[in-house]
Amino acid sequence: MVIPVYNEPRWIGTVVDDVCVALAASPFRDPEIVVVDDGSDGATRDALARLRAPVPLRVIRQANAGRFAARRIGVEAAAGELVLLIDSRVSIRPDALAFVAAHLPADGTPALWNAHVDIEVAGNPYARFWNVLTEAAFAAYFRDPRTTSYGLEEFDRFPKGTTCFLAPRADLLWAMGRFSSYYADARDANDDTILIRSLAERARINISPGFSCLYRARDTGRRFLRHTHHRGVVFVDGHLRRGARFAPVIAAFLPLSLMGALAAARHPRRALALAPVAPLAAGAVGVALRRPPRDVLTLAWLGPVWALAYGAGVWRGVAKAAAAAWRRRGAPA
Repeated sequence: MVIPVYNEPRWIGTVVDDVCVALAASPFRDPEIVVVDDGSDGATRDALARLRAPVPLRVIRQANAGRFAARRIGVEAAAGELVLLIDSRVSIRPDALAFVAAHLPADGTPALWNAHVDIEVAGNPYARFWNVLTEAAFAAYFRDPRTTSYGLEEFDRFPKGTTCFLAPRADLLWAMGRFSSYYADARDANDDTILIRSLAERARINISPGFSCLYRARDTGRRFLRHTHHRGVVFVDGHLRRGARFAPVIAAFLPLSLMGALAAARHPRRALALAPVAPLAAGAVGVALRRPPRDVLTLAWLGPVWALAYGAGVWRGVAKAAAAAWRRRGAPA
């Protein structure tokens, strides 16, 4: 198991405990847990010092370099042939590893498993908002969650992420070795879509409710906005690529949002008068998606704020990619 952690003292102990429960219910032998501290604060370091597990557990520390770098160091340090990547806000289900073990191929085909992620929405409107977006973006899968697989041809039609992802260590190292981001600072890179897309070139990615986990979203407005903005940045890195399903969306968003900003600057009073329309439009989307009333209200409340923060992140991502490309172009051969 490789668990990157950055400033997450609240859940890391629970995450490790739940991993140990899933291990105990599985036939896997000689497991180990590698936690990589990506330059966390004192509270997180204290929480890491309190970690206890019935299996070997190591904590590796690095200066803050981002989640991709933390995962890579953890995978390099791991000794097993299979590696489970899991994040510090995620609890794997007790029977998830037993399910995977029963479905491991006997012919040597790479065992690539992307977890089915349930978002914990109870008492958290920000989590409820992300849950609506996720289920809408990948509606074909969420209408009928099942044991299936996806390859490059339907890659962008399935939910994916290294939030909880199982793969052979050798395959992960291969994909990490060819990882390429648009950005100079790897902390802003899309650390899962790019990686999984590489793996999908080798073998199909399995997904199933039988291999599932629980994700805990940010639960304050400030953290929601910060996370939303960052997701806009990484969205550009992962999806503004040839053949990607969402590349045309980004390409259309850039000129449309620019024209909208210019129009608002030229006619600020008209823009203010139209502002109340945004929550109604967001709520109407929820109605069109046939979501329950609580989801519709959450979309109406958070939708406009999310759009501004996410859109600003997309623009920041484009700017960062352009700056990095310019620097590379001017660098000596």
